[in-house]
Amino acid sequence: MRDLKGSDYSALVLKLTSSGLTKAQRRWRIAYTAIYSIRAMLSLLREIVPQKSPDVSLSAPYADSAMINSIPEIEQDLLFQIMKEKDLRGVTTLGGVEGVAAALRTNPTTGIHGNEQELSRRQELFGSNTYHRPPPKGLLFFVSEAFKDTTILILLACAILSLGFGIKEHGIKEGWYEGGSISIAVFLVISVSALSNFRQERQFDKLSNISNNIKVEVLRDGRRQLISIFDVVVGDVVFLKIGDQIPADGLFLDGHSLHVDESSMTGESDHVEVDHKENPFLLSGTKVVDGFAQMLVLSVGMNTTWGQTMSSINQDLNDSTPLQVRLDTLTSTIGKVGLMVAALVLVVLLVRYFTGNTEGKDGKREYNGSKTSVDHVFNAVVRIIAAAVTIVVVAIPEGLPLAVTLTLAYSMKRMMSDQAMVRKLSACETMGSATVICTDKTGTLTLNEMKVTKFWVGQESIHEDSCNMISSDVLELFYQGVGLNTTGSVCVSDSGSTPEFSGSPTEKALISWAVLKLGMDMESVKQTHHVLQVETFNSTKKRSGVLLRRKSDNTVHVHWKGAAEMILAMCSSYYKANGSVDSMDSNTKNRFETIIQGMAASSLRCIAFAHKVTSEDSGIEEEGLSLMGIVGLKDPCRPGVAKAVEACKLAGVNIKMITGDNVFTAKAIAMECGILEHGDQDDDKEVVVDGVQFRNYNDEERIQKVDKIRVMARSSPSDKLLMVKCLRQKGHVVAVTGDGTNDAPALKEADIGLSMGIQGTEVAKESSDIVILDDNFASVATVLKWGRCVYNNIQKFIQFQLTVNVAALVINFIAAVSAGEVPLTTVQLLWVNLIMDTLGALALATERPTNELLKQKPVGRTEPLITNIMWRNLLAQSLYQITILLIFQFKGRSIFNVSKEVKDTLIFNTFVLSQVFNEFNSREMEKRNVFKGIHRNKLFIGIIAITILLQVIMVEFLKKFADTVRLTGWQWGVCIGLAALSWPIGFFMKFIPVSKTPFLSYLKSPTSLFKSSEGSSLLDKPLRHR
Repeated sequence: MRDLKGSDYSALVLKLTSSGLTKAQRRWRIAYTAIYSIRAMLSLLREIVPQKSPDVSLSAPYADSAMINSIPEIEQDLLFQIMKEKDLRGVTTLGGVEGVAAALRTNPTTGIHGNEQELSRRQELFGSNTYHRPPPKGLLFFVSEAFKDTTILILLACAILSLGFGIKEHGIKEGWYEGGSISIAVFLVISVSALSNFRQERQFDKLSNISNNIKVEVLRDGRRQLISIFDVVVGDVVFLKIGDQIPADGLFLDGHSLHVDESSMTGESDHVEVDHKENPFLLSGTKVVDGFAQMLVLSVGMNTTWGQTMSSINQDLNDSTPLQVRLDTLTSTIGKVGLMVAALVLVVLLVRYFTGNTEGKDGKREYNGSKTSVDHVFNAVVRIIAAAVTIVVVAIPEGLPLAVTLTLAYSMKRMMSDQAMVRKLSACETMGSATVICTDKTGTLTLNEMKVTKFWVGQESIHEDSCNMISSDVLELFYQGVGLNTTGSVCVSDSGSTPEFSGSPTEKALISWAVLKLGMDMESVKQTHHVLQVETFNSTKKRSGVLLRRKSDNTVHVHWKGAAEMILAMCSSYYKANGSVDSMDSNTKNRFETIIQGMAASSLRCIAFAHKVTSEDSGIEEEGLSLMGIVGLKDPCRPGVAKAVEACKLAGVNIKMITGDNVFTAKAIAMECGILEHGDQDDDKEVVVDGVQFRNYNDEERIQKVDKIRVMARSSPSDKLLMVKCLRQKGHVVAVTGDGTNDAPALKEADIGLSMGIQGTEVAKESSDIVILDDNFASVATVLKWGRCVYNNIQKFIQFQLTVNVAALVINFIAAVSAGEVPLTTVQLLWVNLIMDTLGALALATERPTNELLKQKPVGRTEPLITNIMWRNLLAQSLYQITILLIFQFKGRSIFNVSKEVKDTLIFNTFVLSQVFNEFNSREMEKRNVFKGIHRNKLFIGIIAITILLQVIMVEFLKKFADTVRLTGWQWGVCIGLAALSWPIGFFMKFIPVSKTPFLSYLKSPTSLFKSSEGSSLLDKPLRHR
């Protein structure tokens, strides 16, 4: 710690008495003075008593529990004020960043203690790193939303009027049945709808918390460790690298070339340089765009500027997806048809009533002109309006949006267990339409577990057991090149066990190799050298450099490492194992290129090291270097990747590998994964290209050749973006994987952006739609399967729902027009609506994906939502139900020799049971065996059982409520038998081939009924289901 001079205090007192300061500023200036006074006394104490216990030193690591319990009383307001105003003078007054660290009891080299006692104390003093977000919407909110539905309000008004007139006419004991039944049914529909939406809100809230739970690397107890962003506390030392989101407000402790994107806070697009002297301030929520650093955390959670901004924002993941928008249009269209039918029914029933063509339950005419009381007339009109409105309720398929919501929620939950976190709902459905997947190599197709397996110094291959052959001078240079030109680190425990290595997989592999095989002591290398300048690795240059001074002789050295052929191009000489340096002519360079190609062909990633002695003024030179050596890192393919690639190919999805590795490594890995096949060798130049080659094509050439390309090597993020644009221009639905900050444009441009959960930067994750949590390509294939499952499940439900809509509308309309009565009452139709919308959606929306889905071709962008196969199935079932129920309506009494009440109950019971049996048919739209795998879907079986049980209760026990009468066993048998006939009908209908031409296009072009688009007969071209 530096000593304090008397002039410092004079300056402080002068500042305190300045009239220009506000009251708040004076208060924290006083706090500064108090802290400085304490530090001055401690400084004097050290001079008087030099052998003092290390506990007194503010910057010393904690020695015992007493120190842990003496966290200083620094006001959070003071720290917040420093960060808010970016008060550099305030930081200087506290003794600079080191002084602030000391005041927070943080040792910059070992961090804070990670025990629960200290972490809890810091959270108590300074708060936790969480934001107060507005609470999620409650159940009552969704109940009130349900009441805003116009049809529900009309039904409730009808129910209240019916209740009033019924009680007036028949007394409270008998008169409440009709109005009360409608009210109960409406409230039941509202409750189920509100509960479903409430559960969905809770699910989205959980997913929001999961997506916000970023992993942060901190220094505690001298070890680097990954923790949740929510566990970061004031005083923590946080490691930052390119692409990271800054987790809290803090100060720059150490690092190089740090540039931060503060546009999320300031709106300024220019990147801000952060350093130790002029601008050490790092703000929560901003992004690191270049360099690396260590940060001292000053404020967390609600005490940060970002926290105060976020607390007023409620992140809503429940946006409408494209499919939901299409379904809203479909719902609106069906609703209009239902409204027209309801209007016709209303007119017909009113006309029949007022012309005396309707009879009551006693068989007498209901309307007798002036003899009929006003109450009777009003009650009858209300009943007719309620019946017409109920037809609208049944006609409008409210279940469609609910089915989408349930399907997406269920899929999102299941996909989490399948290592995929959905950030944008639309990606669930869009993934099912993907025709191309552009994937990275490292970590996605491979394990990202690097290990040095080859090592060349000069033109000599060095085996593991012969490293002692290398000159000590060359080894010293390797220590510098590996130990100082890196973002990784080594942690050696006191027990002397195997050291822990941290950093990216490549950095860890290189450091562990240098420590364990070459005998490098990384701490000693850092202490004997001073880093002057750093150029961090980026995906464009594919190399990183460092300028350093050796303290022993003050010589300045440049070190580069990176892609072998790029480093080789910077070299004019090379080191031999004995330490001598030879010049590099074209022949020698060719031999090195052959070595690199040979290693790359063995699937090795080639990294080269180069060095030059220079002067401090020259900067990090890029020419005239000496090649120190080349290492080959093996990164094996992930188990199961080849199978996943094959599955995607069978599904009609093309896989393109885009990598920064050289062509030979890329080809070797692509062959191993199955992306390239032996037949592709013939068209090698068109199938495998490098980024420069692809970039240099003109627009026409790119569009023409992009489909053939399987591998693009040595590519930059801009090349990936260019490929995505070309593919989308050709009409492909493109999914892209990415992990780097520079991948963000390609991830946004693609139809589906897939970021990597382990290696992915926060910028990449924020730009993506789905996060692959295990970085595994097999999980990408699983997401594809889930996407198709979502689309498929929604189509199943549409088929099921439209069958009920068509049947209910036609039956009620024909019966109303011809007989002047509606066979299905208001309560019965609301019950059918409940089964159809909620229970049906839940049963069909929760089907798990099967491997059969990957044997189908992708769904095109313009393919109709209701396919010809669906039209065939739903029209067949609807016609059967309409036929049976109309026979019941007009001939049922004579056929079964029963009363009108029993006949109406038979119609209602058969209609509901037909939907139950048809629910099985809807499980498979094209396959004839609809029972396959049903034993695994316990939810489906449970819903069917509940529906049947509730139907029995409705018919047998809620007679007055449902307007039914008890049925005999024989009558139940007839209902079940007729309903069960939907199974064989569904089975045999699937033998009928369908045309490729969309069904609705026949209405626009009648000639398409006889000819397909290619001009051939429809019957000549049967279509298998996608």
